Amino acid sequence: MEKWMVAAKKADFESWARQFGISLVLARIIRNRDITEPEEVGKFLGGTLEDCYSPWLLKGMEEAVGLLRNNMAGNVKIRVIGDYDVDGICSSYILTRALRDMGGRVDTAIPHRIRDGYGLNDALIEEAHAHGVGLIVTCDNGIAAQSQIAQARELGMQVVVTDHHEVPYVEEEGRRIQQLPPAEAVIDPKQEGCGYPWQGICGAVVAYKLVLALGERMAYQGLEALKEELLPFAALATVCDVMELKNENRILVREGLRRFANCKNPGLRALLEVNGLEPAAVSAYHLGFVLGPCLNATGRLDTARRALELLESRNRTEAMTAARELKDLNDSRKNMTLQGVEQAVEQLEAVEGAPDPVMVLYLPQVHESLAGIIAGRIRERYHHPVFVLTRGEEGVKGSGRSIEAYHMYDAMSRVKQYFTKYGGHRMAAGLSMKEEDVEPLRQALNAGCGLTPEDFVPKVHIDVPMPLSYASMELARELEKLEPYGTGNPKPLFAQKGVFLKKGRRIGAKQNFARFTVEAEGVCRELLFFGDLEAFCRSLEERHGPGSAERLFAAGGSYEMGIAYQLGINRYRGREELQFTIQNFYFV
Repeated sequence: MEKWMVAAKKADFESWARQFGISLVLARIIRNRDITEPEEVGKFLGGTLEDCYSPWLLKGMEEAVGLLRNNMAGNVKIRVIGDYDVDGICSSYILTRALRDMGGRVDTAIPHRIRDGYGLNDALIEEAHAHGVGLIVTCDNGIAAQSQIAQARELGMQVVVTDHHEVPYVEEEGRRIQQLPPAEAVIDPKQEGCGYPWQGICGAVVAYKLVLALGERMAYQGLEALKEELLPFAALATVCDVMELKNENRILVREGLRRFANCKNPGLRALLEVNGLEPAAVSAYHLGFVLGPCLNATGRLDTARRALELLESRNRTEAMTAARELKDLNDSRKNMTLQGVEQAVEQLEAVEGAPDPVMVLYLPQVHESLAGIIAGRIRERYHHPVFVLTRGEEGVKGSGRSIEAYHMYDAMSRVKQYFTKYGGHRMAAGLSMKEEDVEPLRQALNAGCGLTPEDFVPKVHIDVPMPLSYASMELARELEKLEPYGTGNPKPLFAQKGVFLKKGRRIGAKQNFARFTVEAEGVCRELLFFGDLEAFCRSLEERHGPGSAERLFAAGGSYEMGIAYQLGINRYRGREELQFTIQNFYFV
């Protein structure tokens, strides 16, 4: 059962409405995004790249830029070492592309998910040394690689770490002491003493900021063009790494999306084409659920180098071949994911009694690269923190996805004796461990986890209780000012009770969605439902008796319900119509 909560945050909404020329409804929604000051409202609605923070506010930036300039001037070989997810791929591309453009002698290494695991390892360090590398620049990793970076320095290489993950720490007398790696320069907004105003940037944005600072210090003539070219990759990584679309992130994503229309990167344009997307119509949804999964699929089922090679394609023919391969890999990944989710559900439902507060699922036959996706699906279904573990080539590997009440990285840090390697943040994490420690880990995570039954109740956050009759095309157009939507800035949710469900029609290729006619306060509206239609029908019959769902679709009825809905505009062949979509419901 869900818990519906209506936001009741206070502000001078009338003043905001007058000052910014918006409706009271929009003013309330903006306040619900934790915005309190008029200056923040202005930035939220109309912020530009000029409102983004200076890269020089990042601790370690001065040292990193100095090292890069010295090594580039000395023609030292530089190696960028990234990660195999979208953020790591985009970070690697941003740094490699920019350093080459500025005259650096640079190449790229991306760990193989199965052979190397996450981030730096001894083999990557030894390989860099054997290839004559003098400076290693990490991106989207490195903050937890203390021993590997120490090894690099012993071999005579310098290291610049650019990362955004939580900094490892030890607790001494109740205090957390951060343990930074022994690199010549460390850029991570989460390190102590960093004055950067917004910690929630992804690895690609950290890399992008380094490019801006380096280009500025070098007085590089092509910096403006480079900024424009690389911004879409920072936007793509921000959405795919599930960063909150607030503050600076919102500006970077919005401006990055605008630049897709004129994107000249052959690889990115090819990926858009094979997925049937128009560059000028790309949204944050397309980044997170269409383009991102294609790039991620290479790191999951093959090697992420293929995704990087796509972005580095020199012509359309080369790019289209690579893009089609990535799309095919992603289609395979989807089928494998469905099978893995089924196995996870079967394992959970085979357990008698209530599930563990922290779900630890060992699925040895599942491809290790799918653990995070499966954990996310199970988290959504059961609303518990979830770890999905699989059997890798060297022991057990896994990923975790969390809920708001459970800080996953902190919880893992309290039982770190069970991991050979781990990292992450509040809502997600990755790990490696020994197979014999799986059951002890499950017990340790659940002992004293502090979670209560209330934490497992999904919360539906209503922005504004609003009758369907109040909705208008004018309001729907105004709501588009809130885009891009995503984590931290969800599409607004409205609610009304006393709605009567009159009839329904199944739609979609598999007839698993529906179009409903409802009546409220004497006004009829058409509503779409893209959720679990079987669960909807079960809920209807539990309240109104067997056969009520069949009657609804065959002859109609009159079933009272409460709904939480979204409002939008359906645009098709030059026509526009108001569109209501049911997100949550209950029957009276």
